[in-house]
Amino acid sequence: MNDYDEVPYKVLTFLVAEINYGGRVTDYIDGILIFTLISRYLKPEIMNDDFCFSDSNVYKSITAGSQANYLEYIKSLPLNPQPEAFGMHENAEITTN
Repeated sequence: MNDYDEVPYKVLTFLVAEINYGGRVTDYIDGILIFTLISRYLKPEIMNDDFCFSDSNVYKSITAGSQANYLEYIKSLPLNPQPEAFGMHENAEITTN
């Protein structure tokens, strides 16, 4: 990271999606899903205070602060996250028997 003038988001996305997780995924479509999800979270906008990852504004990047600030935010998150936490439509929660 110290060798770059700017954060290399494309490189980070590739490293996380393809190198870290990609070797564990055997299905081609699952690989596309992982890349898509990681791309949603690794982008320049996440550096903005209060950037929202979801429409509900529950999942957002918070202003840099102390460890206590981060823990307070984490504790405020729902115990059982909605699909929006992972960038998915609310219908992703529907299951079948």
